[in-house]
Amino acid sequence: MPLIHSLHAREILDSRGNPTIEVEAILNDGARGRASIPSGASTGVHEALELRDDDKKRFGGKGVLTAVANVNTTIATALKNCDAFDQRAIDARLIELDGTPNKSKLGANAILGASLAIAHAAAASQKIPLYKYLGGANARVLPVPLLNILNGGAHTNWQTTDLQEFMIAPVGASSFREALRWGAEIYHALKKVLKDKGSNTEAIEVILQAIDAAGYNAGEQIAIALDPAASELFKDGKYNLQKEARGMSGAQMIDFYAELCKKYPIVSIEDGLAEDDWETWTQLNARLGARTQLVGDDLFVTNVARLKKGIELRAANSILIKLNQIGTLTETLDAIEMAHQVGWTAIVSHRSGETEDT
Repeated sequence: MPLIHSLHAREILDSRGNPTIEVEAILNDGARGRASIPSGASTGVHEALELRDDDKKRFGGKGVLTAVANVNTTIATALKNCDAFDQRAIDARLIELDGTPNKSKLGANAILGASLAIAHAAAASQKIPLYKYLGGANARVLPVPLLNILNGGAHTNWQTTDLQEFMIAPVGASSFREALRWGAEIYHALKKVLKDKGSNTEAIEVILQAIDAAGYNAGEQIAIALDPAASELFKDGKYNLQKEARGMSGAQMIDFYAELCKKYPIVSIEDGLAEDDWETWTQLNARLGARTQLVGDDLFVTNVARLKKGIELRAANSILIKLNQIGTLTETLDAIEMAHQVGWTAIVSHRSGETEDT
C-alpha cells in the first residue's frame, strides 16, 4: 500500500498564457504523478471557485500563488501518509479540509491539482497508464469526438455569432483515428469556403459547404453539434440574439432550435438555455430530446446535486464533464456514473484554457 510522501505545487502557464497550478505527488515507493489544471473562458455561476490572487501587479490579477501555497502547506500536511490508492477517502478529506460548498477556501484548482496528481502517482505505482487505472478492464473504447471548428460568443473578441461554438461530429467514422482525420480535413476545407458571414444560420451553412468540399456527406458521415452558451445571452428574462435582431422568450428559443434541427443535421445542443431556466429546459427536452442530445454544462457544472435535479425534472439527456467545475476526481466520476445509470451520455471536456495534462 503506497502512502503519500509529499505534494508540491507550482505556478505554470496554460494554453492562453494565463497562470494555472501544477501539482506533483510523490509516494513512499518512489512513484511520482503530476497534474496541471485547465481553465475555461465561459464559466457557469454554479462552478467551484478557481482561486486567483487578484494581485493586479502580476498577470493582471490572474496569478495562483495563493492556491500553490495552499497545496504546499495545508493540503500537503493533511494528506501526508494517506493511502494513495484510496482516492475516495483522499477527495473526501480535501472537501472536508476546505469546508465550503464551492471550494472557495483552498480553491478548486488547488484541490483538483492534488486530487489528480495523487491519481497519476497511484497509476505510476501500479505501472499502468492513468486511463487503465481509472477504467479497469473496460477502458478500451474512445468516444466520437465533438470538434469545434467555428467560434462565436464569449470565445471571440468580436461578435461574429450569438451562439458560442459550432462543432462537427464524425458519427460515421469506424475509428477515432478516422474521425480525427475527417475533422482535420473539414477544418482545412472550411478555410477555403469561409467568407464574411455573421448570422447563426450562415455559420452552419459554411460548415456544410466545408463538409461537402472535403468530400464527406453531411447527415450521414458528419453531423453538426452546437454550444450556444445561452446563459451568456440571457438577460431580463429574454434571450438576446443580436444577429437575429430580437429578444426571444424560452418558448421562442425552443422553436428556434426545432427549426434548426429540422433544417440541418444537428445531433447535439449544449447549453441551449440559461443555467437556471429549469422549466424551459424540461420543455426543450420534451420537444427535442428523443432525437437530439441535449447537454447541460453551466446547467449541471459536473455537480451531482444539480444533475440529480435535472434527472428528476427530465431537463436534459446528457451532461458535460469538466473536472475543474467540481474540483475532485471522485466527484467527477460520481457525476459520470449517475448520468450513465439513467441512460444519459457524459461528454468529457478538455476546457478551452488547456494544459499538457491529458
